[in-house]
This record gives sequence, C-alpha cells and structure tokens, in this order.
Amino acid sequence: MVVLVTGANGQLGEAIQYVSNQYLNHSNKETNLLQFYFYSSSELDITNKQSIEKVFLNLKPNFCINAAAYTAVDKAESDQEKAHEVNVIGAKNIAEVCENYNTTLIHVSTDFVFDGNKKTPYNEKDITNPKGIYGVTKRDGELEIIKSLKQFFIIRTSWLFSSFGNNFMKTMLRLSKERNSLSIVNDQIGTPTNAIDLAEVIIKVIQSQSKSYGIYHFSNEGYCSWFDFAKKIFEFNNIEIDIKPIPSADFPTPAERPKYSVLDKSKIKKEFNIKIRSWQDSIEIQ
Repeated sequence: MVVLVTGANGQLGEAIQYVSNQYLNHSNKETNLLQFYFYSSSELDITNKQSIEKVFLNLKPNFCINAAAYTAVDKAESDQEKAHEVNVIGAKNIAEVCENYNTTLIHVSTDFVFDGNKKTPYNEKDITNPKGIYGVTKRDGELEIIKSLKQFFIIRTSWLFSSFGNNFMKTMLRLSKERNSLSIVNDQIGTPTNAIDLAEVIIKVIQSQSKSYGIYHFSNEGYCSWFDFAKKIFEFNNIEIDIKPIPSADFPTPAERPKYSVLDKSKIKKEFNIKIRSWQDSIEIQ
C-alpha cells in the first residue's frame, strides 16, 4: 500500500518519518507492506490543487496522511487569509483529489474546535464552537472533508509535543537555559500528546484497513494544566527552575484558548483496540 504524507517537515510529519523508519528497521512485515512517500509544503502545496493532482497521478496513493496545517494559533488572528487557505482550502483540495483517486484520507485536526465550556471530556458528537481563527479554520476544514469525501478518518488531537518541530516542551527547555524563573498558565486544562504516539496510532489505523470512517479523538491519557506540564518536563529533564502558576488573565494572547479541552478517546480505543499511555509516561518517549 502506498502512503502519501503531506507536511513532511512539520512536527507530526517528522514523527511519522521516525516511526515508519523504526518499524522498517525492526523488520515489521506489516509495515514493510506500506510504502511511505513524504512531501514537504515546498514539494506539495496543498493550497494548489494542481500540485496535489500531479503527485497523486504519479503515486496513486492508497492512503494520504494530511499532516500539513497552519498551526500558529496567535498569528492566525492577524493572518486569517493564510490560515483559511491552508486549513480550509487545503483540506478541501486534498479531499477532492482523494475522492477522485479512491484514496483514504487521514486528516489531523485539533481540540481547538471546541469552546472549552464543557466540564467533562469532549466526544466526537459534541458540538464544535471554536473561539479563535485557528480553531475556526480547522473546524471548517473538517466540514469540507466530510462534504467532499466518503473514505476519511479525521483525528482530533491536543497539545502535541515531541523532539521535532516547534512545541511547548521545546520552548520550555529553551527558556530554562535563558531564565531563572518562569510564569506558566495554570487555568487551561487539556492533555499533552506525544507526536510519536499519534504517529503510531495513524499507522495502526492504516494497517487495520478499517472502513469505520469518521471523526476520532486521540491524545495521551489524563489531563493537566500548562503549569503541570511544564513542571513535569523540568522534573524529567532534571532541570531546577523557579516556576510560578498564573491565570490566563495575567498572560493575554491574541487568540483565546479553550479553558478545558480534554478529549474522550473511548471510540478510537474500542475501534482499533489500542492502549494509550499517560501523558506523564509519554514524556519519556523521545
């Protein structure tokens, strides 16, 4: 089976490359049946439908993992056109070409499609109500896929981190070298997700050849605040630094974040028979 991966140079794209190489290095016969082709945004521009069609014509992929996205949450507030172009038009283009080539799409979305007003984990049937432009464009991208394509898996995830790309963990480790103390928001609750764990689940979805298409939620287990997450990162890396919990009001950002965006993973665990490690344990997987 041929698997096309967009956004190859992003955090998730790099994690998928890492995981696919690890499987191949261990002579996993199932994964050896998968041929991965990785394309960066400069090689495959999802906002340009002709660019997508050219690659599809050449590869004729069985699966397309769309890891390309505009993910700059705050910048999106002032760069709405670009965010819409990538997250909505790009998703629409990919979906339409997938439909033409009978390709199954695995599209990665976000917990930011929710408003954060709920007090219990969000399931796939909960109504979306994004607060910022990033969340709006990711939600609208989902709707374009649902409208254009029959064979799709939309996987919403949250608080992605890894040793790849730009993310909260890497920012904390960098800041710990520059400062003696940090103030971290403690009233936004969610679940950190290791990009490697997400990559492994995406490959498992492909290998299952499941026809149970639709929306799924995946993150690591448990929940915490950004302050708790930072504390665990420093603890794991044996870094001594003074960190202070602060409310979101003391750290204003252009984009409003959901106060609570924990995801219910019951559906994906049942459908694909997966066990999910806790977010604390996932920090150790780099």
